[in-house]
Amino acid sequence: MLSTIPFDFKKVNKKDLDNELLRFGMIAELDAVNLYEQMAAMAENPDLKKVFLDIAKEEKTHAGEFQTLLLRSDKEQVEENEHAKKEIKDLTGK
Repeated sequence: MLSTIPFDFKKVNKKDLDNELLRFGMIAELDAVNLYEQMAAMAENPDLKKVFLDIAKEEKTHAGEFQTLLLRSDKEQVEENEHAKKEIKDLTGK
């Protein structure tokens, strides 16, 4: 589990630091989503299962908050997201 940051951010260029922190925040939140969904799948108590799934949903919101901020500050990421959407449409027809 992530209780400390397993990365030396001192090595990151100062101008890139906030974006790297946002990306790391997204990773941590998505890791938490996976953890809570796995725990919900294992839970036998229906109330506990509901709570785990509710918390997982909240973690998805947190990941989205970090992503929203990242997309404000990293224009290359915005461009690459648009490129990815086009590739998926080309591959799937949707």
